Amino acid sequence: MREGGFDVTSDETTALFAQLVEEGVLTEADSVFWELLTPQRARRLVEVLKRRTRYITVVLEAVDDGHNQAAVLRSADAFGVQEVSIVEGRASFSPSEGVSKGAHKWLTIRKHPDIHAAVRFLREQGYRIWASRLDDNAVPLEAVDLSQPAAFLFGNEHAGLSEEALALADGSFIVPMVGFVQSLNISVAAAITLYTVTRRAREVAGDRYPLTTEEQRAVLQTWLRTATPKTRRVAQELARKATEW
Repeated sequence: MREGGFDVTSDETTALFAQLVEEGVLTEADSVFWELLTPQRARRLVEVLKRRTRYITVVLEAVDDGHNQAAVLRSADAFGVQEVSIVEGRASFSPSEGVSKGAHKWLTIRKHPDIHAAVRFLREQGYRIWASRLDDNAVPLEAVDLSQPAAFLFGNEHAGLSEEALALADGSFIVPMVGFVQSLNISVAAAITLYTVTRRAREVAGDRYPLTTEEQRAVLQTWLRTATPKTRRVAQELARKATEW
């Protein structure tokens, strides 16, 4: 099996599994799923996992358009942001699969009943809350303080963030623009934001930026059970047998 111009052998993936077990990222019980993966898929899962972060996260409040929802998920996956929080508005959270390209399968998506619950959860996790808003107090994106974990809030396509969300935020930020139209589509604004802050946060946070061992374990074990139709079937069968016992 070739990956990126190099052969990826089954012996190498066996050694990789042993390494992950030694690190505490996987357990021996996970071998039943690992062995169902191609060497290329197994290697790719670990490469992506090692670049994931919870240091940066994104919150969508009442973003109703399924295309925008999906585009933000795709950006989160692309820039290694593992968790996305959702507060539904008038429409349910139903990202367009044609736009997301399956990104939702690799993310931890948390739904909250309202913005108060979302912010409370994030504060308990140690996040500083930043609201996307064009106002006199907003700081340029490049100047956002990333010395602690940061959550970036984006609001409805037309109305923006609610007054409740703005009141709960620790600060507001803007994506600097030089054109006549001083606004961006929410999915574009989120993509620029995630690209910028993840790049900066890697340098600022250092060893605090990647997922912890426990977080890696939770994410990779979920991925292993959902990575392919075959692993999903095995996971469902094991779950069924567990209920019978």
